[in-house]
Amino acid sequence: MTPKRARKSKAASKSARKSTRKPAPKSAKLIDVMVQSPRWKKQPRAAATVRKAIQAAAKATSTRHPELAIVLTDDSAIQALNRDWRGFDKPTNVLSFPATKSNADNSLGDVIIAFQTVAREAAGEGKPFKNHLAHLAVHGFLHLLGYDHETDREARRMERLEVKILAGLGVPDPYVEHDTKR
Repeated sequence: MTPKRARKSKAASKSARKSTRKPAPKSAKLIDVMVQSPRWKKQPRAAATVRKAIQAAAKATSTRHPELAIVLTDDSAIQALNRDWRGFDKPTNVLSFPATKSNADNSLGDVIIAFQTVAREAAGEGKPFKNHLAHLAVHGFLHLLGYDHETDREARRMERLEVKILAGLGVPDPYVEHDTKR
């Protein structure tokens, strides 16, 4: 989901004050993962998961050397962003804030992901947390590139690309219904 008034790093700057940065491996120096909420300690591989998903999405979209920030936060923080930027006073799973065209540092923007919503959705859909997190990271990244799902045609195009990227990561099609009776 992309806010209409998004500006580079406004959301990430605000949340970065309270965040813990996970150093990027040499191959992913331009993907900055900031852990804002201690809830993410329950998923110690989350930063690596989102980095790997973003790298796969960048490769699939021929995006060389993507620069972006991923903020792993909680429902209350993402609810405030969702309210302030989109006018929806409720938590959501992922928000994307594309950088402005005048941005001098070549950043694509910021992707914000909320722990509780990801966990709740994954459990409700019978998906592993890691798989759902990878899907949301890819989804958010594609929004930074201008992909959207406002129309059925746009949604099909974006979903096909998500499924292709996720398949390369060994993640099943997230749009297929899963057995939640496990």
